[in-house]
Amino acid sequence: QVQLVESGGGLVQPGGSLRLSCAASGGGTFYSYFLGWFRQAPEKEREYVAAISWSGGSTDVTDSVKGRFTISRDNAKNTVYLQMDNLKPDDTAVYYCAASTGSTFSEKYYPRAQAYEYWGQGAQVTVSS
Repeated sequence: QVQLVESGGGLVQPGGSLRLSCAASGGGTFYSYFLGWFRQAPEKEREYVAAISWSGGSTDVTDSVKGRFTISRDNAKNTVYLQMDNLKPDDTAVYYCAASTGSTFSEKYYPRAQAYEYWGQGAQVTVSS
């Protein structure tokens, strides 16, 4: 099975930027997974942030981060990224990357945590002045 490890989290001021990376290793070929980013703020449910198809040709981000966050992947490096710009205090959360073996990249599936079999351990992002 694939192992996912996030990096790049930290403390940033409002309006700042961070880029999260999620490196995959272990079983399976990286491009056979579609990938997602989720986040969980204290005392809140885990929520969907973004998803990307196997080749990277299709992407989606949730409305609250549209225009600020960008998801991308580098299949040669077995890595998925989340570029986060113009960060706001409400973006403070633990961010998780996830991988799915699903065969359909559809809005019926990719926003749902249940669609993903593999998860990273999470990276803390704190937006504060």
